[in-house]
Amino acid sequence: MAPAGKVTSFYRQGNDWFCNASLPSDISLIVDGVNFHLHKFPLISKCGRIFKALEEAQGTNGQTSTTRLEDFPGGADIFLVTVKFCYGCRVEFTPRNIVMVYCAADYLEMTDEYGENNLLSKSDDYFHKNVLTNWKDCILALQSCNSMIPRATKLQIIGKCLNALSVMVCTDPSLFGWPMLMYGSLQSPGGSILWNGINTGARIQSMASDWWFEDISYLSVPLFERLIQTMETKGIKPESLAGAIMHYCRKYLPGLGRWQSGQIVTSRTVASFSMTPATVDQKDLLESIVKLLPTKKGMSFCRFLLGLLRVALILGINHSCQETLERRIGMQLHLATLDSLLIPSYSDSDTLYNTDCVERMIHHFISEPAVTTVSPSSFDLGTSPSSEPLCRVAKLMDSYIAEIASDVNLKPERIRALAEALPDSSRSLHDGLYRAVDIYFKAHPWLPDRDKEQLCNIIDFQKLSIDACAHASQNERLPLRIILQVLFFEQLQLRTALAGCLHVLDTESANAAPAAGPSDMAGHIVQRDGWVTVVRENQVLRVDLERMRSRVRELEEEFSKIKQEMRKVSKSHSHLSSPRFLARRMGCKLLPRSSDAQPDVIGSTGPSPRASVEHPRTSGGHRKSFSLF
Repeated sequence: MAPAGKVTSFYRQGNDWFCNASLPSDISLIVDGVNFHLHKFPLISKCGRIFKALEEAQGTNGQTSTTRLEDFPGGADIFLVTVKFCYGCRVEFTPRNIVMVYCAADYLEMTDEYGENNLLSKSDDYFHKNVLTNWKDCILALQSCNSMIPRATKLQIIGKCLNALSVMVCTDPSLFGWPMLMYGSLQSPGGSILWNGINTGARIQSMASDWWFEDISYLSVPLFERLIQTMETKGIKPESLAGAIMHYCRKYLPGLGRWQSGQIVTSRTVASFSMTPATVDQKDLLESIVKLLPTKKGMSFCRFLLGLLRVALILGINHSCQETLERRIGMQLHLATLDSLLIPSYSDSDTLYNTDCVERMIHHFISEPAVTTVSPSSFDLGTSPSSEPLCRVAKLMDSYIAEIASDVNLKPERIRALAEALPDSSRSLHDGLYRAVDIYFKAHPWLPDRDKEQLCNIIDFQKLSIDACAHASQNERLPLRIILQVLFFEQLQLRTALAGCLHVLDTESANAAPAAGPSDMAGHIVQRDGWVTVVRENQVLRVDLERMRSRVRELEEEFSKIKQEMRKVSKSHSHLSSPRFLARRMGCKLLPRSSDAQPDVIGSTGPSPRASVEHPRTSGGHRKSFSLF
């Protein structure tokens, strides 16, 4: 029996819901701790589950029956919607609640068996006619499935939404009028935008191929994973799937954008302005995304994988996921850049960079087969010969070793392991290795010569260029044995180049016609031109050096002669300046010394004392005149 009077509304008191019918309630339903005091007849006429539950509780006649509905889809709010439908009230379907109402109707078994145009058939009709034909509504409906994925999957709601989205992505958006549907009635029949009914003349810009990246990024990780898998089965291009995955990861892994060189572009499309981002666990996201990554190559994609590996090492994901990333990077290591390879060591290691990870990538590059190259313009790919990737990796590793060599805690064994990970044929010149080893020696001056010699064994000094040989022969940081080895190979190369050049010149002079000479002779001349130039320069330097040595010898001899002359002049000057020598030269006779006075007096037969007194005066006059002269 229906309650007397028409139910116009429901009201809530605390944790209980009531309807404004005149008859008292005879059934109580509990959903998520909320009590609904209702009437049996409206419910059993629409809900098969409640009808069966009341049949099993027939012994409670005259008492209010209480039933608890466990795990009700959508909770108490959606149950209120179903109750209003049972009481004949108007129910509004929206893209945000249709999936929950659909699942609630299935939970309560509100099929047409218990009433014509029941809630299950109505919600199914709205879902197919309104949701699956509209991009925005389909995204909103999928976003509301997070709390009831198992039941929505059983009802094929999720599968139908994923298929619909995949078809829309595969099709030209202009054929369906979306994403121009975001303007709604603001679009004129001619395609221009209307403002207050006035044709503005502005045209809606056509969207790029990545217009859907931002919209699907609002889905949760499980739904996004299933959508990518569905799109892959529909034949969507791998580069488009990779772009969507990269966009999704950049949005929910903030640290990933630091290594992408400003490549993040947020596009505002159909549904993004009216949706809220999903709640994502970063660790679960990484482990799920690694399984979705397509098999492809690209410089941007390789940089993205290296960024994922950095974040994975920070979050500490499982070993299998890390190994998968390293293998994927190793297969396209020749497309990596130096800055992206400088992965910091996030563990308790003393070194600054994670060299073990890079070494494993090199081994994957050597051992793994090549992957089919996809060349979309968005990923900047280029085709190259089979030998070029190996040479690129060798140059990249030389630069990498040179960059990490300044780490004071880096052991020489790590340098050796990284250098020997690649085959010898990968390096035509060892200048890069020599530069890296020299930087390491400069940053580790305390390293003993024994360790230096062992580290220098990775360098083939026969593969050093002219400049590198010249630098190494004068490098004081190298051990003496290594310097002698460099000098030996340098002389060997000079002799070989000179002999080859002379052989070519002899061959050319033997030919009568200059134009008839073989073409490879010119190639040999060009090849050895650098060494021949060095030989000539060395000869000129040796001649100049011999001239300078002879000139230095001449200057030394002249200097020694000048010194001898100076000594003679100094001795003669001291003798000429003595008083006795001057007196004798002037004809004067000096008075005897005190020690010689007595003998002079006894044997003296000379003039008188007066004359002797006058004689000194005369001499004194001569001395005075001499001094003035």
